[in-house]
Amino acid sequence: MKQLRNILTRLLNVLAGGSFLVMVVLTCWQVFTRYILGNPSSWSEELVSYMFAWMSLLGASLVTSERGHMNIPILVERAGPGAQKLLMCVGELIAFLFSAVILVFGGVQIANLAMGQMTSSLGVPIGIFYVVLPLSGVLNMVYTALNIVDIVKQKEAK
Repeated sequence: MKQLRNILTRLLNVLAGGSFLVMVVLTCWQVFTRYILGNPSSWSEELVSYMFAWMSLLGASLVTSERGHMNIPILVERAGPGAQKLLMCVGELIAFLFSAVILVFGGVQIANLAMGQMTSSLGVPIGIFYVVLPLSGVLNMVYTALNIVDIVKQKEAK
């Protein structure tokens, strides 16, 4: 389990970091073409927008891997160790269900719908860029399942 988590986390770090690097390079290219060449690059602006979405969703999966998603711990902190484990597992289960319904199911639906539409500057199906929705959903589901296993295995809740 730990090896799977480490491999996925390294892969996501490379993908999210690569998306950020591509965004920086393309933004510099946009500035260069707009202000130095006087002929702005429209395709790079569009690609930066899509790369931002990829970086954000893959980064959200990294946050899920670290159990760093938003929560309000006041109730959990006041509970006993057994109840803390239960509440943490319920929180992970809610994140799992959200990922399954909204990101995976909804993401597949919207990606399929968008495959018939082309991007204005790049000329590729928009659905290709929406594939990150179900991808990040599946990653979130894997991480939340791993998180639940870790919570159940720990001797006392943190």
